[in-house]
Amino acid sequence: MKILVINCGSSSCKFQLFNMDNGDVLAKGNAERIGIDGKLTYKREGKEDVVIETAIPDHQVAVTLILGQLADPEVGVIADVKEIDAIGHRVLHAGMHYSESIVVNEDVKRVVRECFDLGPLHNPANLIGIEACEAAMPGTPNVAVFDTAFHQTMPQKAFMYGLPYEYYEKYQIRRYGFHGTSHRYVSKRVCEFLGKDPKDLKVITCHLGNGSSFAAVDGGKCVDTSMGLTPLAGILMGTRTGDIDPAIVPIIQKKEGLTPDEMDTLMNKKSGVMGISGVSSDFRDLEAAAKSGNEKAQLALDMFAYQGTKIIGSYAAAMGGVDVIVFTAGVGENTWFMREDMCKPLEFMGVKIDPSVNTGLRGKEAIISTPDSKVTVCVIPTNEELAIALDTMELVSK
Repeated sequence: MKILVINCGSSSCKFQLFNMDNGDVLAKGNAERIGIDGKLTYKREGKEDVVIETAIPDHQVAVTLILGQLADPEVGVIADVKEIDAIGHRVLHAGMHYSESIVVNEDVKRVVRECFDLGPLHNPANLIGIEACEAAMPGTPNVAVFDTAFHQTMPQKAFMYGLPYEYYEKYQIRRYGFHGTSHRYVSKRVCEFLGKDPKDLKVITCHLGNGSSFAAVDGGKCVDTSMGLTPLAGILMGTRTGDIDPAIVPIIQKKEGLTPDEMDTLMNKKSGVMGISGVSSDFRDLEAAAKSGNEKAQLALDMFAYQGTKIIGSYAAAMGGVDVIVFTAGVGENTWFMREDMCKPLEFMGVKIDPSVNTGLRGKEAIISTPDSKVTVCVIPTNEELAIALDTMELVSK
């Protein structure tokens, strides 16, 4: 079975084509700068990348271009697009409607559309991607895999805000959480890696990248997560504030004369480690700047590590203990000193990092804690695309 995984952003369309018989990625890439000028990067294992710069006015053209490359006589990996059995889509927000992946129908599209306000940067593009695939490959099933689904097992005491209850009833204002596909994948994969039953473990998953979130997973189910109604909440991120005193918002708006939309842009795109350092939202740039003596870059790194430690500690308390801490995503998988900095203050809980394993480890599955550590600390590279493909295969095979 061949599954195409699509992840549409506002001006991009990332893709991977899986052969599910053996788990191989046949091809992957990204159509980017959609609506601007257009560029498609097409990759195959062991082959030279194909880069096409051409006008890509909309996602429909992007999908058609991607399918054309996949079935191209010279660089393609399939003879015909009819070989693609199903398409799995990453979709940001399903509100309270869906707690698991689902085959796309008109009701699913209605829900995605109704959640535009909750995911204004992602849901519209996600729906465009679905409808573009429906138009390009009529009859081929599409599956929606929601970022929010894994967190739907949170108890009400964890997802409610201290607002009048009527806003929850009228507008579904609550904590939803994101990166759910990643948290689900790594929390399950670490149990396989350790040879343990998920039901027996309390796991804290740390998805650290330009966007970062944490999840408390007890017995295989999410019981808390750091992002909220939107992906703005939690730890400070590349350009997002993370948690702040909400009274700050009207104060800055009044003093700077900002509209609500301008304030939203400030908090989402001009804050976080970029706003603190003035250097970059990329942690590699921050590391280089800090090493050269940039105090604000070092401050940004210190804040990130400190806030991460607090979240991990709070989740251990909320679950009544923790057996495993897992680091994943770009920073979590590749930045050894950040893993060390977040874990070192947790030594009082019996967390001990093994520097001989942790230092320099990048993008590989490994136990980075010492044998006598009371908490097992691991690095597990995330694979959201494979998780989407597996969900898609399971649903269309029923």
